[in-house]
Amino acid sequence: MSDVRLIAVWRDDPTVARLTVDLRIEGGRVVGGWDVFGAFDLDGAERRPFILRKDGRIELDARVAERWRTDLRGVEIRIGARFRVLWNESDGADYEVVKLAELGTKTSG
Repeated sequence: MSDVRLIAVWRDDPTVARLTVDLRIEGGRVVGGWDVFGAFDLDGAERRPFILRKDGRIELDARVAERWRTDLRGVEIRIGARFRVLWNESDGADYEVVKLAELGTKTSG
């Protein structure tokens, strides 16, 4: 079991809406039924923090009625893995995992 920081990019335009989330994984799968925290980096200057609920809901802000969802918890966690983020019932985007870094480790250089 390891704690990792996952970074994924929007496949349509990897320069916007980068997603970062910290997860606990085991055997390539997300483990634990608790909520986790992450953020969308919309344009390099504006970030939207979120809570990823155990049922796949993405809560951006308690004051906002947006109902985003993702299937990230159901995919194998590895570089190149693809998952969906749905902004509503009909619109969404494909994301691809581009980086996994074990939390608590440092690399020099």
